[in-house]
Amino acid sequence: MLLRASARTVAVMALDGSLFHHLTEQFVHMHGYRPGPSEARSWERSIPVLAAALNDAGLGEVEVLLEYALPLNSKRADAVLAGVHPVSGEPSYVVVELKQWSQAEPRDDDPALCQVSTYAQPVLNPVEQVRRYCEYLVNFNGALADHPKRVSGVAYLHNATEFGVSGLREIELDDRGQLFTAEGRGAFLDYLRSKLSDAHAGARAADELQAGRPVPSKQLMALAAQEVREREQFVLLDEQQVAYRMVFNAVRRAKQSDHKEVVVVTGGPGTGKSVIALSVLGELYRQGVPALHATGSQSFTKTMRKVAGTRKREVQDLFKYFNSFMTAEKNTLDVLICDEAHRIRETSANRYTTAAHRTGKPQIDELIDVARVPVFLLDEHQVVRPGEMGTVAEIQAAAARKGIACHVVPLESQFRCGGSDAYLRWVVRLLGLEAGGPVTWEPDERMHLHVAESPQEMEAFLQERLSEHYSARMSAGYCWPWSPEPKHGAPLPADVMIGDWARPWNLRGERAIAGAPPSALWATDPAGFGQIGCVYTAQGFEYDWSGVIIGPDLVWRGDRWITDRTKSKDPVFKKSTPDADVDRLIRNTYKVLLTRGMVGTLVYSTDQETQERLRELIGARQKVSAV
Repeated sequence: MLLRASARTVAVMALDGSLFHHLTEQFVHMHGYRPGPSEARSWERSIPVLAAALNDAGLGEVEVLLEYALPLNSKRADAVLAGVHPVSGEPSYVVVELKQWSQAEPRDDDPALCQVSTYAQPVLNPVEQVRRYCEYLVNFNGALADHPKRVSGVAYLHNATEFGVSGLREIELDDRGQLFTAEGRGAFLDYLRSKLSDAHAGARAADELQAGRPVPSKQLMALAAQEVREREQFVLLDEQQVAYRMVFNAVRRAKQSDHKEVVVVTGGPGTGKSVIALSVLGELYRQGVPALHATGSQSFTKTMRKVAGTRKREVQDLFKYFNSFMTAEKNTLDVLICDEAHRIRETSANRYTTAAHRTGKPQIDELIDVARVPVFLLDEHQVVRPGEMGTVAEIQAAAARKGIACHVVPLESQFRCGGSDAYLRWVVRLLGLEAGGPVTWEPDERMHLHVAESPQEMEAFLQERLSEHYSARMSAGYCWPWSPEPKHGAPLPADVMIGDWARPWNLRGERAIAGAPPSALWATDPAGFGQIGCVYTAQGFEYDWSGVIIGPDLVWRGDRWITDRTKSKDPVFKKSTPDADVDRLIRNTYKVLLTRGMVGTLVYSTDQETQERLRELIGARQKVSAV
């Protein structure tokens, strides 16, 4: 949240020019960069209009929470109005989505999406957008969990006439999704008066909302079974819902016109790609549409099978691997959902592939050919192995060669790392994956970041978090040898050795050994805490607290990072792998490891100079011993 003040105070700040300055200053402090032009225009043009409406309605004492951050993700509602309901006398909250649009038209094939001249891609109807913000707020704010009727939602298009946006009302309007225009300002004031009392200040209601404890995020794996078998468990917001609807619109068009379309959904860690995948699969499954989910990750696929198919075997069969379609006939499926599509490889053939199946056909072509609507969900910065080639450009080129339309939907908001955009930006700057060099971490109250002074300290801290019923894991760069798994009854070899501290790697195989879970379940089985995870078992998963050990393959020297391929024990790096590729893949590896935590991350380097640089960037006050 960038500002909390009464409507009267916001109006005064807008008049004297201090509002924009304050919002900009707070934004830079929280996010580490200046707001974009469209955001700045919104503050200058939209917020004063809202403040004026509240004061004209006699609601000057209502509390206005500007750029209100939704719990556990990076999305922000333009404003949340906090006050007292004029009839019930209970706290009352109105979520407001402000749009400067003068015109907008619903999509002919889907009124929940609309086309606005300033955007190349379709966007979510603002009525649907604010309705989903309300639902999400009720789901994830403890103060509202038992009082869902306290929350209302409205989209205010203050530059639009009724004629210019009338089509947006084609979707159903309800108490959490109303629409008003400049022409309907009087009706908007009446609506505000019906939700907020002019006789009571809103400070106490705002306090209660802010004190509401964030309900722990619905963990993807824990809800997969209900998601696929029963009903939608996740509230998809903004571009997530756009991506979801784009898939179903493509499915409908493909059926009606007997043709193919490709949909690509791209986004960074925690943007909800797998949530979208499960939501789409669940709905297709309930409709009886032939569809499958596939990944290139053994851990991810096996976990999906185990969790989602606990009671129904046929649910397990929905989850495949990218190399499962080498011999499949074209258009066997209506939809193939390719999750973690950055793991796509040049070919599906491996050392076990028979000569008859070694066709040389690109894996991307196999995936596109097998379904009328192939859906690819990917993050290009999570490529961690040589030979992985799942990029937007590769998929677009493959679709173009076949004359197939390809739609790309980018996801911006993220739900991992406490919804902290600042933390994700800090990670990519730290690792040199974004220009500008490392920056000092500025705590943002969303993500906790600490330096551990030893692996013992890291483990003890995480053990305490486990005792508080958080989930926690330790992972490391692939810098220690990985011994064969022991015979039955023998302890796991403690391969990860740092001084007098040593712990085993996670298991490689498919069966539990010595109390440790199989490789595919390391990130989700509570027994996984005793082993150190590698990137291949951590990728695609999340846990509350993440401990990351940076090994000697990535060290800080002088003013830059140096990657040392000789220190890596990863067998995927061959002599023929170019140094530049190894450098990129090692950095991507640590990006994956550093972005698994939902609540906080602890980091430790085995290298003294690197550890000192981490202390400088994260700050002495962020040491574990200071917590």
